[in-house]
Amino acid sequence: MIGFMTANEAASKWNISHRRVITLCSENRIAGVATLGNMYIIPADAEKPVDGRTTRYENAIKAKPFVKWAGGKGQLLETLRTYYPKDLGITITKYCEPMVGAGAVLFDVINNYQLEEVLINDCNTELMNVFMQIKDNVSMLIQLLQQFEKEHLALDDEARKEYYYTQRNLYNNLISQKKVNATLKAALFIYLNKTCFNGLYRVNRHGQFNVPMGSYKKPTICDVESLLLVSKKLQNVHIVAGDYKATERFIDDKTFVYFDPPYRPLSKTAEFTSYNETEFGDKEQTELAEYIKQLAAKGAKVLASNSDPKNTNPDDDFFDELYQPLNIHRITAKRSINSKKDGRGKIGELLISSY
Repeated sequence: MIGFMTANEAASKWNISHRRVITLCSENRIAGVATLGNMYIIPADAEKPVDGRTTRYENAIKAKPFVKWAGGKGQLLETLRTYYPKDLGITITKYCEPMVGAGAVLFDVINNYQLEEVLINDCNTELMNVFMQIKDNVSMLIQLLQQFEKEHLALDDEARKEYYYTQRNLYNNLISQKKVNATLKAALFIYLNKTCFNGLYRVNRHGQFNVPMGSYKKPTICDVESLLLVSKKLQNVHIVAGDYKATERFIDDKTFVYFDPPYRPLSKTAEFTSYNETEFGDKEQTELAEYIKQLAAKGAKVLASNSDPKNTNPDDDFFDELYQPLNIHRITAKRSINSKKDGRGKIGELLISSY
């Protein structure tokens, strides 16, 4: 066809996806585009439109994590953004977070980039149930949380304590059963997170939530506006629960992958990896590093966070050796969750990237 090219040819010429070309055509952002039957035809000399997908969302209300989470990356986002792939949202059209946690990076990415596919996963099945209930049953979830908030705030300190432990026992009974009201379980998860000590989620070896009550005077248990916005943002997100290695089929050379695993402890007294009943020691860190290298070999753009052993031992090259030949960047982060005040503050962390 003289003087014209197909959407596939334009995608190859401009180094973007076929789906992105179709979107640009449907939005009339390509000069001279026309239709022939059920297909678009594009002038052969048409220029690739300037990508406006990031700026389009700059003034939008931003979705944010709906729970507080140990190791959450909210305070580190400004630094992390500088390490995102430069072609994110252009040639990198997919995002995957195999250990999503509270999702600070997830929400930052989907707030600011329009991607074709997003998949999140975590081995904490109860956390992923909350994500799924916010996505699919947010109205009922809000009703339950509003009830918990009303009842909790109406009580004095002693009665609140009794109420909290009653709800904690109910939650632990529910997670031990196979057939339960998943929305009620999710509501209890959020209630406990908003009212427990320091916003921690910690379980014992039997998977039972065991964090004591916190001392918040007027906690916001139900943030309706935030939950509705998160629900809207999650509509196009695939949510799964299980081993992080199960994400391999989704990930390809057009995928940005971010890993935020349980950090390697800097000392024996600092050890805390019990976000679920499984442990994450050096053996697991090594397996994760091999998986990350496997994804990098596929052409995926992989970024991973971890602790920096050199904070306490300048001669500890555990990660430097483990992640060769990937890139290791040393950054400064603020630790926000710790049971002792002197355990909070600025500390060095690692960012490992395949690009």
